[in-house]
Amino acid sequence: MSTTTHAQRILRLASRRGLLRARDLARDDIPRATLSRLVARGELTQVSRGLYALPRQTRSGQYQLAEIAARIPQSVFCLLTALRFHQLTTQSPHEVWLAIPNKAHAPKLDYPPLHIVRFSGSSLTAGIESHNVDGALIRVYSVAKTVADCFKYRNKIGLDVALEALRECRREKRASNDELWHYAKLCRVANVMRPYLESIE
Repeated sequence: MSTTTHAQRILRLASRRGLLRARDLARDDIPRATLSRLVARGELTQVSRGLYALPRQTRSGQYQLAEIAARIPQSVFCLLTALRFHQLTTQSPHEVWLAIPNKAHAPKLDYPPLHIVRFSGSSLTAGIESHNVDGALIRVYSVAKTVADCFKYRNKIGLDVALEALRECRREKRASNDELWHYAKLCRVANVMRPYLESIE
């Protein structure tokens, strides 16, 4: 295949996906030299090590999440990061909170700092939503699942954060009581959440 065809394939992929990983191109037998030529010509920019995007692409405030999702495809954003994504908190975490399986190796990134939380079974797999952020698909827990997780991990993030999330969720009607109860039972925090849910109703 010619270099021009490789370059066209890369640019099409970048336009469709938003972000490209160099190792994904290697799987398609596209030489890395083609990436370097596109960067040198200004047709592609290197966002971070091994990650590329179109230069004219406008980026939202959530762009960092798209970068992490591209670098760690199995990642699920949880707790404070999910609250921030769903605009249910005044907290501004300095770390990105990621859910991973109990026995998985923790991913490592130089920047941004990651806060890894280990989940298992249905508490890991339930309530995952996919959202398009700057052309990249990210996985984040739903509003109701995130609120229940906040109560489950209240010792890590603080009960005040969990209560703020619950109040905002109910005030803005972002999740029904049924959804909240479902995830409260799944996360085994129904007894903890019950008095707070009843007082807000």
